Amino acid sequence: MDYQSIINKYYPENDALRRLLMKHSRQVADRCLAIADRHPELSLDRQFLEEAAMLHDIGIRWCQAPSIHCHGTEPYLRHGPIGGELLRREGYERHARVAERHTGTGLPGLEPETPEEQVVCYADKFYSKSRPDRVLTVDQAAESLARFGEAGVAKFRRWASMFE
Repeated sequence: MDYQSIINKYYPENDALRRLLMKHSRQVADRCLAIADRHPELSLDRQFLEEAAMLHDIGIRWCQAPSIHCHGTEPYLRHGPIGGELLRREGYERHARVAERHTGTGLPGLEPETPEEQVVCYADKFYSKSRPDRVLTVDQAAESLARFGEAGVAKFRRWASMFE
């Protein structure tokens, strides 16, 4: 799979949104690859991890989040399912599952299941598109999830014990 061609198809202009998407996605991909390298016992699919991380936020263009250059009409919470639909139409089911399951530590009915889905979801929590130069610590990332409930924080901390 050539993830760059999909990004080019849906983000053809080299505008602020594309630059932000590429920076954030590369940050997430690099963290995913570092986890794979640190944990060979997990037998993670490195190529798939990189592709999925680079495409996990492909649906943001259609959402309303002006502070990060998104001027669509959908609520931002829908960017994962939108990305999933888009990637499924392109014929990339595994990548679609990552896109639709990476929000928070998963949404009801859309929770990361495979190790690769979990790693991308986990890695994503360290980087914010609204503050792209900031890298959170494990504790800061866990704290950012607290407003959504303790179950998500507990899941994130379990992942931290597996992936760090």
